[in-house]
Amino acid sequence: LHLCSHNLEKISDTDTTTTDNLLLEVCMAAKYEGQSITGYYPIYQRKYNDYGSTICTVLARSFADIGDIIRGKDLFLGNPEEIKQRKKLDDKLKKIFGDIYNEVMRGSNGEAAKKRYKDTDNYYELREDWWALNRQDVWEAITCDAQGFDYFRATCNDTGQGPSQAKNKCRCNDGKKTGKGSGDVNIVPTYFDYVPQFLR
Repeated sequence: LHLCSHNLEKISDTDTTTTDNLLLEVCMAAKYEGQSITGYYPIYQRKYNDYGSTICTVLARSFADIGDIIRGKDLFLGNPEEIKQRKKLDDKLKKIFGDIYNEVMRGSNGEAAKKRYKDTDNYYELREDWWALNRQDVWEAITCDAQGFDYFRATCNDTGQGPSQAKNKCRCNDGKKTGKGSGDVNIVPTYFDYVPQFLR
């Protein structure tokens, strides 16, 4: 999954990185990842015939991998060079989330935030909350080039008459922004990012 972390590895100015800058970098990484997958998918399909996964499923798995990287839950070890790059990336993310943590502590809800975010080494809770808040935008970025593809399971409610499939760009067509966080299945029709990596 080098491509999806490639953009994140290029973050150099961690002193001025805010949550908005991080979102931009993550969305750019997701967009390039989605372009690459969407571009190579037809070639892969021709070579291996129908190997059983739709483009939306492949994108959902990659989306979940990005979520794991952001939340500090990535299990991929790979070769020694890749391990070194992943460690470097995770160290950068810890620094960025440390800066975001300090910014949150200076805010008007600093005391409440201090009770919630007790881990000041890895910032796991903060990273989880950041992902929950921004996963919709990352999904939109990774599916940007998935024109006309539909998701394999009915998770939308376009008509209000019950579940329907995400039919365009692996997204629901209802146009509603249901909000961010845990109630956004109408925007992000997958929960692969909450399935442990070894089970995907």
